[in-house]
Amino acid sequence: MSTECIQERFDFHPLNHREVVARFDGGEITSDAGALLLREVERRTGILKQLSFCFTDHRNPERIEHSVFELLAQRVYGLALGYEDLSEHDRLRHDPLMGLLAEKSDPWGADRRCAKDRGRAVAGKSTLNRLELSPAGADAKARYKKIVMDEEAIDDLLVDLFLQAHKKPPGRIVLDLDATDDPVHGNQEGRFFHGYYGHYCYLPLYIFAGEFLLCARLRPSNIDACAGAKEEVERIVGRIRARWPDAKIVLRADSGFCRDAIMGWCEDNSVDYVFGLARNARLERAIGASLHQAKQQFEQTGSATRIFREFFYATRKTWSRSRRVVAKAEHLAKGANPRFVVTSLGQKAMDGRALYEDLYCARGEMENRIKEQQLSLFSDRTSTAYLRSNQLRLYLSSFAYCLLQALRRLGLAGTEMAKAQCTTIRLKLLKLGAQIKVTVRKVWLHLSAGHPSAELFGVVYRNLTTLPALRC
Repeated sequence: MSTECIQERFDFHPLNHREVVARFDGGEITSDAGALLLREVERRTGILKQLSFCFTDHRNPERIEHSVFELLAQRVYGLALGYEDLSEHDRLRHDPLMGLLAEKSDPWGADRRCAKDRGRAVAGKSTLNRLELSPAGADAKARYKKIVMDEEAIDDLLVDLFLQAHKKPPGRIVLDLDATDDPVHGNQEGRFFHGYYGHYCYLPLYIFAGEFLLCARLRPSNIDACAGAKEEVERIVGRIRARWPDAKIVLRADSGFCRDAIMGWCEDNSVDYVFGLARNARLERAIGASLHQAKQQFEQTGSATRIFREFFYATRKTWSRSRRVVAKAEHLAKGANPRFVVTSLGQKAMDGRALYEDLYCARGEMENRIKEQQLSLFSDRTSTAYLRSNQLRLYLSSFAYCLLQALRRLGLAGTEMAKAQCTTIRLKLLKLGAQIKVTVRKVWLHLSAGHPSAELFGVVYRNLTTLPALRC
């Protein structure tokens, strides 16, 4: 079934005596055939199927053409493939691959009820928009928006995906917390001007365990960076320990999360922490001798010098108790560079240098994961008018990340792309041209013979197909 489009002719510069002519008349050709690998990931993890269970569908079953799973699959696969806007789905509807990814019985859409929709197996932008804009109180009496997400269920699912990926608990689970800015350019609900970032934005909270995303909470930006973090940690730790009661858990974050409430909760619940501690005059005086020594060594050697000290410290008003602080007295070419971290870990567990350099500094890897979501999976595409619907968009981006992270973990393990970022995976593995033919018994995809990652595609396919598929 050919797509209906204007057969405009494009005459390019000739090749010697041959004309070079292009038209959009190639028929059923997709540029995203590598998404078949994502479909295999879904068949083995059930990420999107489990996500669909987090929604209540109040629509009349007799009038439904696109199930909740099909709508979510279309949207999440679209984000994973680089399509950030709903408007792009009005063209993607013509691609039978999208029907295949959404598990449509007829990827051509020839069985659609309305004649104008035939040839378009998946939903258009208006239907997807209604999914995003359904209010919390919608029910069967609502006119259009009747699919209601359960935020608590989605939050729990992000933690469950981490638990499902491990047969036994890791030796130590490090939970990284961070807040970032999500710029907004309209009058969205919850937008405020943030003095540090210098623009109107949201202030989402992310929590990762290694590469696993456990929390993506959209928040207004007129709050402290740590606001709500204790409650999120309490929820996540409770869910982890319900499965693994003896799990050793460490929280790691910068100084924006160094608050007595969250540190006190950790100390009362056998959770360790290592947080950055904002420097002040008292702290700098405490390591004055070490800073002077580092300066002298720098002047003698001309190389950056680090000296570590540790001591117990308490603020005069905000902390309820004294805590272990590890200080880095460093001198660089630009001058003194003191840094401090506060921790519940004792010296027997880890000395000061290892705690700072090996444990605390490793939190920088989390920032790469956040960048993957914002730059590659459009988590900052929060342009609807309401905080709730923008939260749903953040969730959709999060599950696109989960799908690609599972592809990286299960399919790309042991390859040169085992640590590749989402954009690289998309460009080298998912953006694959193919001609599609559908017969009564088969869906044929004739992949581009000249694709440079064809061998890698085969390796990933074999890695995935050796894993057991979930029963649907």
